[in-house]
Amino acid sequence: MPKEVEKQYKAIVNRYINTKSENDLYAGQKFSRRFIEKEISPEEVIGIHKSALMELFKDAPEDFWHSFDFLIEMMIHYGLALQEHQSLIRKQEELDLEMKIAEKVQNTLLKTRVPEFSDLDIGFLTVPAKQMSGDYIYFLSDDSNYASVAVADVIGKGIPAALCMSMIKFGMDNMQQQNSSPHVVLDVVNRIVEESVDDSMFISMFYGKYEVKGSLFSYASAGHEPVLLYKAATDSFIELDAKGLLLGVQPNVNYEERSVVLDEGDFIAMMTDGVTETRTEDGFIDEEIIKEILKTVKDEPAQQIADTVYQQLGEMQNFHLHDDFSIVIFKKGNKPV
Repeated sequence: MPKEVEKQYKAIVNRYINTKSENDLYAGQKFSRRFIEKEISPEEVIGIHKSALMELFKDAPEDFWHSFDFLIEMMIHYGLALQEHQSLIRKQEELDLEMKIAEKVQNTLLKTRVPEFSDLDIGFLTVPAKQMSGDYIYFLSDDSNYASVAVADVIGKGIPAALCMSMIKFGMDNMQQQNSSPHVVLDVVNRIVEESVDDSMFISMFYGKYEVKGSLFSYASAGHEPVLLYKAATDSFIELDAKGLLLGVQPNVNYEERSVVLDEGDFIAMMTDGVTETRTEDGFIDEEIIKEILKTVKDEPAQQIADTVYQQLGEMQNFHLHDDFSIVIFKKGNKPV
């Protein structure tokens, strides 16, 4: 420790004790910069202060000086804790920056164009539970013959989920001009995911394809939530399910493909488990609640149907989402102007 710094500090303390001057107090405040410049630790500053007082108050009781020893020990541990705290803050700031960058990248990945058809009304909504979403919705279309949609749910969140989504988007982009069947699309995406994504990350995915000619809706599923088909003629729901493993489990998977014909007023509700497994204070909701909500807006435009499901299920959990919330509606009928 520089002797000159110690000498100057003792002089300032001596003057202030004798004068109680504001100028000397301000001088002490400014002098603290010297300690920083010389990299003198807080416990060393206390040691200097103790030495200065011992010269001024030689008759002070021994217990009084022991109190400074206690303070020095405390400041040593305080300094270590402060350094650790500041290190954690810097790491958190770095993580926050990385998350913001990842969020921007994810928002770019999530951008998708909704197909436009005169006899098919499409609505969708996706709301992340936290900063990063594990859900993914992607539309494909040739603008005249078919409209397809992929609804995926990554088992995992944050940056790893965003990376998984980049693999899904890569696979879907490759299918853009191919007008492939749902089971083929899942097979292609599964191979990409299995080769590119860590073994601990899995993805459920539903892929549906609506063909204008014949109003045929074909679909396949990779371990995704069953989809609900509302039939206007009978005012009832049918579950659309198809066999198939989650994406990324193994390279060779046979995905079952099925199809249904949509009649006027029919609609299909494709959801992630953030919708079907909505949790309230009393536990998970029953699927019948979702069906009841859908029935109340069955005559509304597709987007209003999606928005109403979110609004009502959100209210049930005080809009404190436990999981990412995504829903897509394909409704057969003239699109509202």
